[in-house]
Amino acid sequence: MNIGDILLTSKKNTMKIGIMGSGIMGSTIARHLVSLGHHVSIANSRGPQSLTAFAEENKVKAETVKGVVTDKDIVVLSLPQDAILNLPQDLFEHCAVNTIVVDTGNYYPGIRDAEIVEIEKGMPESEWVSQVLSIPIIKAFNNIIAWNLSTCGVPSGSVGRICLPVAGNNSKDKKTVLELINQFGFDGIDAGKLADSWRQQPGSPAYCNDLDLVSLIDALKKAEYSKTAGYRMNAMSEAKRMVEEAGSLAEAVANTGKK
Repeated sequence: MNIGDILLTSKKNTMKIGIMGSGIMGSTIARHLVSLGHHVSIANSRGPQSLTAFAEENKVKAETVKGVVTDKDIVVLSLPQDAILNLPQDLFEHCAVNTIVVDTGNYYPGIRDAEIVEIEKGMPESEWVSQVLSIPIIKAFNNIIAWNLSTCGVPSGSVGRICLPVAGNNSKDKKTVLELINQFGFDGIDAGKLADSWRQQPGSPAYCNDLDLVSLIDALKKAEYSKTAGYRMNAMSEAKRMVEEAGSLAEAVANTGKK
């Protein structure tokens, strides 16, 4: 089912949304947003010229890293965890005051990311992002694979509708992101403060299990902070297995969930 067939936003609800990162998840989110009627821009570290074909095909605007955060209602960060360190230190000074910044990232040290000491010591991944960038962050879209985000959206009220958690410190911003998730064809749940976002990190009971609302609530409750390192190790083991079978992380992620 094309997500655009599920729900089209009215013009008065159309938003300007920038996507930082043109990998599998960033590209998937960009396509969905366009189908919903939003004005979408995308950027990567290689510059807008590298995105010309994608932009033309998907009706998005290719921008510079600075341009993609300027004058936007929402900015989505869909980057490898350690790539956050490569962003310009003053980048988010170009954001409007009310811009919502959403982090979709997950930390996979040794497979994709360099080791980040603070996260290894227990800091939730998106709290680290917020600290590095010195901005508020909303954590969302990190616990579903891109393929399922692309294909599993269904109308509100459908039995078994997948539910996605949203964590952050600003209730109004979370409400906006939860509505966007509903537009994508998924239920959403307020998963607490950003400090609680460890409950939806890799390997946790809530991570990439495509749970409905009731089951997701239970999974978030079952998560134990003392086990976060173990959760990550389990997720790493599964990721390594997938990489070995597929030949690369990109192929493993791209093929996950396909029948």
